Amino acid sequence: MRSSIDEYRAVEEAAMKFVNSVAKGDSSYAKQLFTDDAVLFGFLDGKLEHGSIEQFYHNVDTVSGGESFKSRIDVIDVEESLAEVRVLEEGWGGRIDFTDYLLLLKMDGEWKCVAKAYNQNSDTVKG
Repeated sequence: MRSSIDEYRAVEEAAMKFVNSVAKGDSSYAKQLFTDDAVLFGFLDGKLEHGSIEQFYHNVDTVSGGESFKSRIDVIDVEESLAEVRVLEEGWGGRIDFTDYLLLLKMDGEWKCVAKAYNQNSDTVKG
């Protein structure tokens, strides 16, 4: 059963914690979104990142989005206790474009991210 538009807005609001962390270079926002055991998968400059979400926190705390950073949140699907979100990022750290997929579960009435997988656009991979 499709969820209400209000629920889609709640998921978008939760995903903004991710975007705020990336834009500001401060993982404290994302730490409100991700579960402690959330996982991360993707290639950053051609090297596989996988495992704990702590790697994402390190990346965010090391490099902020920068002045030219842009983002867009697309709530792909919300089905009762499960949601999928796509986040488009342009210009992270002044050079990298990403497409992120976040998988969220509604736990104790709150949307929490349990997994993040991403693609770095090939034309922004540093050789």
